[in-house]
Amino acid sequence: MTKKLFVKTYGCQMNVYDSERMAEALGAGGYEQIDTPEGADMILLNTCHIREKAAEKVYSELGRLRPLREANPDLKIGVAGCVAQAEGEEIMRRQPLVDLVVGPQTYHRLPAMMEAVDRGEKALDTDFPEEDKFAHLPKLRTPKRGPTAFLTVQEGCDKFCAFCVVPYTRGAEVSRPADRLMGEARALVDRGVREITLLGQNVNAYHGAGPDGEWGLARLIREMAGIDGLDRIRFTTSHPNDMEDDLIAAHGDCDKLMPYLHLPVQSGSDKILKAMNRKHTAEQYIRLIERIRAARPDLLLSGDFIVGFPGETEDDFQATLDLVNAVGYGTAYSFKYSSRPGTPAAERKGQVSDAEASERLQRLQALLGEQQRATQDSMVGRRVQVLFEKTGREPGQMVGKSEYLHAVHVDGPEDLRGEIAAVEIVASRSNSLAGRLI
Repeated sequence: MTKKLFVKTYGCQMNVYDSERMAEALGAGGYEQIDTPEGADMILLNTCHIREKAAEKVYSELGRLRPLREANPDLKIGVAGCVAQAEGEEIMRRQPLVDLVVGPQTYHRLPAMMEAVDRGEKALDTDFPEEDKFAHLPKLRTPKRGPTAFLTVQEGCDKFCAFCVVPYTRGAEVSRPADRLMGEARALVDRGVREITLLGQNVNAYHGAGPDGEWGLARLIREMAGIDGLDRIRFTTSHPNDMEDDLIAAHGDCDKLMPYLHLPVQSGSDKILKAMNRKHTAEQYIRLIERIRAARPDLLLSGDFIVGFPGETEDDFQATLDLVNAVGYGTAYSFKYSSRPGTPAAERKGQVSDAEASERLQRLQALLGEQQRATQDSMVGRRVQVLFEKTGREPGQMVGKSEYLHAVHVDGPEDLRGEIAAVEIVASRSNSLAGRLI
């Protein structure tokens, strides 16, 4: 009999990709994925540990699942991802209803772990194994899927930014072999995918073994651009220190690489950047952006910012505002500093008060919001190519993404799904653009 699997995903795009692969792994054991936890035989929480109180949110979610377990004593509950990696044994101790805990490097072992759970045992695996987990996962089973997909090409990080838990939960940088990535990309295209986003904690550090030597990210992108039926390529997330010359050039000479780049800087203060262990200055970042925009003048730039990092003064924060004004972002993500246990910054003196960090965050977000609105307003009257993905909120409405990753909605038939069509932008909304089919 087919068993029902519900997966809830927290955090980044890499977790979305991991959830898909975990569902495929469990699918080989007879599990079919469903959209709600009600009626599930297995519930899997794929967690993220980047933000503060991430673990407590997991415990709260587990508490909300208790009535489902009481109604169905045979229901199995698992916790995966970075919180599982960091706090696996504690999760098992605090929440007896959890049957299984698996880290992000060992989810290829899920079928064997489920066999143990079915025998009435608890299963915990948060190793950093030597084997390549991707080589042990089953082939993609879904015969048809939506027009966009994520593809993890690189995992882990060697940068050790002072605020970040990734090196401790995901491990050292590992790049997947190029031939396997090319095969997976072709398999996705065969299933209807027209746009692939290449993923990594530090994706532009990709250097994978290729059939003719080591490939960097630019070589991988160019080779994937030769796949018939693959129309768009994106990548995220990048580190400024790994933007090599050939990758910059690819933004100008590879038509299938979309004009959107997420390149976090975190702060505009050299003092804070040094304390963060970013190993670049604000000036170096600005000059790098100038080079990338010289290669692709219409590039839409996105970034990440942290305010209230230990030791940040008002002058340091003003330097961040100055950098934002100098660069100009089409969109960006900004957060208050969150102390993550085990990271170097957690024990630093000079912690900024929550009230002061909140006030700075409001000022930064106001500036970033102005830039985002200006960017979107500048699109009105322009023609863009939209890859349509789904129906909209209104009857007869279809929604997709432009080359610049803007959400665009138009009035159109459902058979637009999976198609790329020319659209004229007629209005700018709060977080989307309205258009009409040409």
